[in-house]
Amino acid sequence: MVSDVSFPRVNGVSTSIATFRQSLTELGHPSTLIAPDYAQAGAGTPDILRIRARAVPLDPEDRFMSGRAIRRLEARLREDAYDVVHVHTPFVAHYAGVALARRLGIPVVETYHTFFEEYFHHYAAFLPGWVTRRVARSMTVAQCRAVDALVVPSPQMLHKLRQYGVQTRAEVLPTGIDGRFRGGDGARFRAAHGIPVDRPVLVHISRVAHEKNIDFILQMLVYVVRVVPAALLIIAGEGPALGHLKALTQRLGLGPHVLFVGYLDRASTLLDCYCAGNAFVFASRTETQGLVLLEALALGTPVVSTAVMGTADVLKDAKGAIVVPEDEQAFANAVIRVLQEPELRAHLAALAPADASAWSAPAMATRLVDLYSSLRAGRPI
Repeated sequence: MVSDVSFPRVNGVSTSIATFRQSLTELGHPSTLIAPDYAQAGAGTPDILRIRARAVPLDPEDRFMSGRAIRRLEARLREDAYDVVHVHTPFVAHYAGVALARRLGIPVVETYHTFFEEYFHHYAAFLPGWVTRRVARSMTVAQCRAVDALVVPSPQMLHKLRQYGVQTRAEVLPTGIDGRFRGGDGARFRAAHGIPVDRPVLVHISRVAHEKNIDFILQMLVYVVRVVPAALLIIAGEGPALGHLKALTQRLGLGPHVLFVGYLDRASTLLDCYCAGNAFVFASRTETQGLVLLEALALGTPVVSTAVMGTADVLKDAKGAIVVPEDEQAFANAVIRVLQEPELRAHLAALAPADASAWSAPAMATRLVDLYSSLRAGRPI
């Protein structure tokens, strides 16, 4: 596997990679990950090869790997006789991963994790929207044509790729929920942050980036606090929109109603944060899947969310969620109901874990093995 991001860099791609690799190993299919060297990551391990990397301008969380350093791994990888290269990101990892696969004479598959058409314009605001969309689509088509098969996290994203003209073989294969993603102590999280046990709390967990539409969540919160004056929104995560969102919070007069807590440890405080919420709120327009929705549901936290692209697939049959339009008043009305009606909240919370159970990580990994085997054998998918 080759990726421009991985833990300790926290985002959905890192989570997906870690979840699939764990499940693949448990199924008897070990993998090696080529990923950037982060200062806090420590030395590489036999199954994670850390590549020299430099910071990305304007986005210090991310890294540009050295393509030359990746090329130097060819002899080592050839000796280990890998069966497939799996690329996870479209930057250095894409070009290096495709080149490695071709030189090693093995198939290459790529996961289309990010809806770039709705992503690029946030980071190239100086260009007209039609320009960034055209660039994103052209890059997507070219990269998809360069690989032997695609993994796409949702039918909606695959439909969009087909509209672009991408004809590469593809498997709709979302990231599953690890059975160990359970537990959490909401009361402990509230105590750690001085939040009263009876205060109404909303939780939003994601990379704090412009494409996540967190502006809308804050604007919606204005309507909520008019009816529920004690309401508190917890935003967990880091990212390039953090300064903007903090400033917007103050402009909207929401200072006492928003708590930014940064990145949380996935095995402890992240679980606690989900469980501290009376509801999980989400409104991203760009998700290829929406893994955080499944995580909230798995922990029994009711979800109030829009359903766009991949989130529509996650929420289409969910009984522990309320799906709402991207309308501030309508979204706020649903949130207010969950906060003010304990019976409704308990009903949603009781049904939520079953919604997530259908997305088993081992089942998804088994399907990925089938895809790898098909590619290796030269069979059609």
